Amino acid sequence: MKSNYDLIIVGGGIAGSALGRSLAEQGKQVLILEREKIFRDRVRGEYVHPWGVTELRALGIYDLLKQTCGHEARYRVNQIINGPPSKTRDLVETSPHKTGSMHFYHPKMQEELLQAAEHAGSVVQRGSVVSDVKPGPIPTVIVREGQEEHTYQSRLVIGADGRTSLCRNWAGFTVNHDPDRMLIMGLLLDGSGAPDNVVHYYINPINSEFSVLTPLGNTRVRCYTGFHQQDGRRRLSGHKDIDEFVTTSISAGAPRDWFVNATASGPLASFDCADTWVSHPYDNGIALIGDAASSSDPSYGCGLSLALRDVRVLRDLLLTEKNWDVAGHQYATEHDRYFDSIHRLTNWLTMLMYEPGPSAAVRRERVFARLTEDPRRLPDLPGLGPEFPSDEAAYRNLFGDDD
Repeated sequence: MKSNYDLIIVGGGIAGSALGRSLAEQGKQVLILEREKIFRDRVRGEYVHPWGVTELRALGIYDLLKQTCGHEARYRVNQIINGPPSKTRDLVETSPHKTGSMHFYHPKMQEELLQAAEHAGSVVQRGSVVSDVKPGPIPTVIVREGQEEHTYQSRLVIGADGRTSLCRNWAGFTVNHDPDRMLIMGLLLDGSGAPDNVVHYYINPINSEFSVLTPLGNTRVRCYTGFHQQDGRRRLSGHKDIDEFVTTSISAGAPRDWFVNATASGPLASFDCADTWVSHPYDNGIALIGDAASSSDPSYGCGLSLALRDVRVLRDLLLTEKNWDVAGHQYATEHDRYFDSIHRLTNWLTMLMYEPGPSAAVRRERVFARLTEDPRRLPDLPGLGPEFPSDEAAYRNLFGDDD
């Protein structure tokens, strides 16, 4: 059994599989270790912003996903109750990348990308349980397979094992955590009346609620709803809470008619929205990508796009820089730049839209008046993402000099 590789990737999700595929195509010896033998619906997200679709193209997986599981939406509607007037946005015409958003059923996407990585030459081991990762000049991964343990070594180990990453812990990275504010709940629905070519985002600042409907094609949507963690509000999960989930979605602004004939076709699960991240996610032969490096508030749908950006940036550096330790540090520096931008922008939006209390309501009234005069003040997460200005001047442009 081969035990030495150029690259060992722990986790075969979108980030791990995309990176493994890209580097195997360039002749690198890649091992991907994936714990799951069968991917199941765990409500893990399916939305890629237009700037993330550009990353799909750069990584050469856009056509694969479009042909096998992808569904594109050209339009987006953001509707804020008692807020600035809403209108349907044509993403193709108004985003710099001239493309809409792409969505997919997450387990299907995972399966397609992991198979593509294997077809490109990556060695894929499914059902493997990683028991330790040891950083160093020659990093080591220990894997338990049945009653046996195997040791693998490589030039670089990639932790792509999600927001509760064990690789991150084993490698000694420090995890930062925002205060808990928002909860999000997601449910897959079939037979919805929501349009197939429009993403709808509803915000009810009065109740600190939101609802998002992401079309997956053929009347299937992933519906999310969420709210600020206040007294008297509880997490929703399981079949028993579906009616309350729908009621909350409608309260946030989603049309009641869209739920009349809809049936649940997946689990109802809830998650904290607080960002978690590692500053400078590379050290001593271990690089973190995707949610293992930084988990962005899922209510804004930036997670998959950030993961794809991680993959593209790291791939390009590994292919151009002979010293992979140098490449790892360069990746981590660039990662911090674009994640920190998204982190600032989403924090501003959460403060504006959902913060409860009288002073927050006064702030909203003032800012909504400014947005009515000039909607361009609002951060453009779908179109520009991390390239939207997020410095002090941008903060003042949104909130005004009185904040």
